[in-house]
Amino acid sequence: MTDATPQSTFRGLPLTAEQDAEVRHYIKTKKQHGAPWDTPELEAMLKDMLEPPGDDDEGPGAIADETKAATERATASVDEAMEPIEASEERNAAMETEGMKGPRR
Repeated sequence: MTDATPQSTFRGLPLTAEQDAEVRHYIKTKKQHGAPWDTPELEAMLKDMLEPPGDDDEGPGAIADETKAATERATASVDEAMEPIEASEERNAAMETEGMKGPRR
């Protein structure tokens, strides 16, 4: 398979080989059915490929921060004088409790 470059992709857009193939397949199918191919649907497809929708204000960093905070809260509930197994069980129980509470807003 040839590498897709902006010079070889549809309209010179920075698409991956898979995205370029999907666009060309869409156009080919539309042409085979005698339908116009330069449609708002194609425009929306290209927009999604170039600017994938994000998670409003939660990205990978926000999820990692929330996980870290939950872990710290769970660890704080463990007493240093506990036996290692007991401490591990207590930490796991606290993590489950934090998970049931859901993300903090």
